[in-house]
Amino acid sequence: MKTLHLSAECYPIAKIGGLADVVGALPKYQNSLGVESQVVMPFYDIKFTQDNIFTKVYSAEFKLGTTSYKFEVLKPKTNILGFEIFLIDIPELLFTPYVYSNDDTDRFLSFQIAALNWILQLKEKPDVIHCHDHHTGLIPFMMSHCNAYKSLQNIPTVLTIHNAQYQGWFSHDKVNYIPKFDLTKMGLLDWDNCINPLATAIKCAWRVTTVSPNYMEELKVEANGLQALIKAESDKCIGILNGIDFSVWNPETDAYLIKHYAVSSVQSGKNAHKKWLCKEFELDPKKPLLVFIGRLVVEKGSDLFPEVFEKVIKNSNVSILLLGSGDELTQKGLQALKENNSGSYNAFIGYDEALSHKMYAGADFLIMPSRVEPCGLNQMYSLRYGTIPVVSTVGGLKDTVIDIEEGGFGICFDEVDVPHIIHSIERAIKFYEDQNRFRKTRKRIMKIDHSWDASAQSYITLYNSLN
Repeated sequence: MKTLHLSAECYPIAKIGGLADVVGALPKYQNSLGVESQVVMPFYDIKFTQDNIFTKVYSAEFKLGTTSYKFEVLKPKTNILGFEIFLIDIPELLFTPYVYSNDDTDRFLSFQIAALNWILQLKEKPDVIHCHDHHTGLIPFMMSHCNAYKSLQNIPTVLTIHNAQYQGWFSHDKVNYIPKFDLTKMGLLDWDNCINPLATAIKCAWRVTTVSPNYMEELKVEANGLQALIKAESDKCIGILNGIDFSVWNPETDAYLIKHYAVSSVQSGKNAHKKWLCKEFELDPKKPLLVFIGRLVVEKGSDLFPEVFEKVIKNSNVSILLLGSGDELTQKGLQALKENNSGSYNAFIGYDEALSHKMYAGADFLIMPSRVEPCGLNQMYSLRYGTIPVVSTVGGLKDTVIDIEEGGFGICFDEVDVPHIIHSIERAIKFYEDQNRFRKTRKRIMKIDHSWDASAQSYITLYNSLN
């Protein structure tokens, strides 16, 4: 079986969020299970494309409305990812130093058209085309209904929704950008008086998956306007929990760590990293260390952090370290907290991959007060590194973290507001004070298997059901 994944992101080439981690790991694990799995993504002007040599495997032209564009399909000369990857180069639209911009309709529609034009001429067609999020959401429609791609209509398509908040909406004024199709099918493109690529993919894909079972159920209730559609299409929908790449996220081999450790040496390994972090960021290593790693956006609950952290630092014995960027107002509030809280609080505004690994290794607790969390990978990374997650019970967080008072290993809360977050942090501090129980739990969580093996097999089982 041959599967082609189409995505705007893929780690380590281009990463904005969890989408990249999934697309960078799932194909590798599928290949190890006997499925030939490849990735197609845009050719951006970024470090990976600057540092590697590429071979041209195809070139042609396509039209976007009345404008013609030349494109090439490029392939790295060396396979360094564990799977084959092909990059679509459209210099005027895709060769940018960024992945996303304010208006990406032309960019990602062009990417999809160019990818299908290339697939059309392949001698060996894929057995499944796997689309990820709205950036590739028009592919199932175009394969079924555009005149140029009718020969592809019997190839099964799978859509994975990584985050339903983003849907790729654009005006009907650009419908002529889509290659010619039977206009009686216009209703498949329309949702709420605009063209909605994510809604179109939900309607047209053979199967729809989300990145956790609980997130699929949540989307039937609230999906940024698509809940009725997802509920109506529920017979073809399934939630498959993401995994994490154990070859990347492994404290025994992680190249970013200053000291490797296993379950048997977790105490010394984590102490070494905690000491390093506290020295680097002027924190007290004697206190429990709580960290946040991620985007500073409303979905993550980070808008509440300035108030939460100020009150927690004032009333509790804890050190807090944050790594992230996003909303400017939140960033300012978090930066301002530094002034009067030296020794108890610090923040790195931005992103640093190496630092994030050290934080997972050195922290006692990871906080994730998400309002929306389709799957969440950070809590799985933290478990792998022996860090207790403090999480809201949404999406994949509910699927992966069980509260300590229910026989589990984390701190969970149902309401994302200042009082509930503060209470959960206070519970974490109290848990830390029981060092015997805390250390046993730390060893226990490192043994939980959230690798991609089981998830990759679930996708393969899904593919087999379509052929």
